[in-house]
Amino acid sequence: MLSDNISRDENGALCFAGQRVDALADRWGTPLYLMDEDRIRQNCRMYLSAFRESFGGDALPLYAGKAASFRRMYRIMAEEGMGVDAVSPGEIATALSAGFPADKIYYHGDGKTDADIRYALSAGVGCFIVDNGDELIALNEIAAALGKRQKVLLRITPGIDPHTYEAVNTGAVDVKFGVPVETGQAMEFVRAALTMDRLDLAGLHCHVGSMVFDEDVFLRTVDLMVGFMAEVKSELSLSFRELNLGGGYGVRYTDGDPAADIPARIAEVAARLRRRLDEAGLEEPRFLMEPGRSIVADAGMTVYTVCSVKRIPGYKSYIITDGGMTDNPRYCLYGARYTVLHAEGRSGLRAIFDLAGRCCESGDILQPAVSLPANTGRGDRIAVCTTGAYNYSMASNYNRFPRPPVVMLRGGEDYAAVRRETVEDVCALDL
Repeated sequence: MLSDNISRDENGALCFAGQRVDALADRWGTPLYLMDEDRIRQNCRMYLSAFRESFGGDALPLYAGKAASFRRMYRIMAEEGMGVDAVSPGEIATALSAGFPADKIYYHGDGKTDADIRYALSAGVGCFIVDNGDELIALNEIAAALGKRQKVLLRITPGIDPHTYEAVNTGAVDVKFGVPVETGQAMEFVRAALTMDRLDLAGLHCHVGSMVFDEDVFLRTVDLMVGFMAEVKSELSLSFRELNLGGGYGVRYTDGDPAADIPARIAEVAARLRRRLDEAGLEEPRFLMEPGRSIVADAGMTVYTVCSVKRIPGYKSYIITDGGMTDNPRYCLYGARYTVLHAEGRSGLRAIFDLAGRCCESGDILQPAVSLPANTGRGDRIAVCTTGAYNYSMASNYNRFPRPPVVMLRGGEDYAAVRRETVEDVCALDL
């Protein structure tokens, strides 16, 4: 199986986190997001252990909340000793309402409004990751008005090609995030930050992209970031206390994807960082990263019920489900690949289908060309694997469909973390 939390029982029935998927679908209905809490905690502990071993006790992995943001997730992160990064007031509010400590929140965003900045300052978030010069000025002014002094990291773009989906490449020179090193603007960004009397410039941040498998991507990033840090030290006599390399380790969505040995990759990054710092005569800063997908993706599975099967002789066949792009838009957005399984695991003849949703949109395809039992029919249950990241968090009410619930699986038990929306919920804000 794709992951060791997916299996089949002696009768061929699909199981996730040790529980039968069809039984969970009967109990909770479909579409249904399942989340393996034990796997989430295991992934957190893997990162925490790797950070301690490679960088020491003060290094901190920050869970990227955009991957899956709801209260229960932040409670788990708090219990496991993680930090978090947030990209909106909504994510900050969700974390705070779950009791997550504000001082361990790092606040991102390339378009923070004055209201956003005021809210985050008032909430006491631990650090702003400043994306651009306009934000730098606004943050300083608002902090002064509120009588605050705020710790910040500056987001710079090192000019790295991570060889991933173009839509999730965030490290190149011409992306919308951060300030590029190559053009000389990053140095001016640092100079400007040092003139802001209400900001404590603690360090640098970068994020080169998502779904990174190439082993050298973060090593090349270290080279460029340390090179820039050395330039800053030479020109401005400034040493940074923190270095945040962002996130981006890839996960297995299909059998063709490699399995990333994340602790080994982190150890390589630590060794490369120390070598480059020694060569540059720089002190070692506190190390941060922002894993999101690699913490929650393989902890997720989405279950659907088949509404209809359409066979077009000489062309193709479709399985229409009771979900679609409203609960997983990733294939529509950038052709993301998934593993699709029949919950009953029937033997015998198989056929190729496009797995589709019920939205009024020709592009509402969950996954094309999947192999499933040829006799798949109405009422069958279909599971899409590795949906813990960027599925619930990107879900919408397109066509006014209510969003599915999130059901957590823990030690053989199941419980709702997010209830199923109703049509009344969908209409609740209408006047």
